[in-house]
Amino acid sequence: MKVLDLCCGAGHVFEGWFASEADYVAQMEKGLLDCPLCGNADVARLPSAPRLNLSGARAPASETAVVPGGAAMAGSGRPGGLETAVHGTAAARFVEAVADLLRNTEDVGNRFAEEARRIHYGESDAKAIRGQTTPAERDALADEGIEVFTVPVGLPPKSSLQ
Repeated sequence: MKVLDLCCGAGHVFEGWFASEADYVAQMEKGLLDCPLCGNADVARLPSAPRLNLSGARAPASETAVVPGGAAMAGSGRPGGLETAVHGTAAARFVEAVADLLRNTEDVGNRFAEEARRIHYGESDAKAIRGQTTPAERDALADEGIEVFTVPVGLPPKSSLQ
């Protein structure tokens, strides 16, 4: 297993886990590497000083991120998940929360305000949705007592975030 420190063109630092040096090189040559935070494909390897510190070794705890509205989203705790790639940072917890949000909501696109109103007024079954609105639409929803929040991400994470 080869763990490398990587950085995207936007300055986000993250770890990449590879089967070998050759695996890293092959993925770089094929353009398969991109930033798990912003999707930037301009990825560079950073210098690193590997060391083993086994004195305090223990199983990693499952990560939990809190999103507005008080909903807690737990990390999968499985190897190969996002928390493995950028484990332990606030950014990793945020990205995992966004990934969970994307997995557990229906994308209604630019019909978000319309669908949120239908759910709020009982015209549609209650479900978790996501989509796009304008600032004016968000303000109008708030005026109607419909609670929504904005997730500030550039590019949504891909389906595979390793």
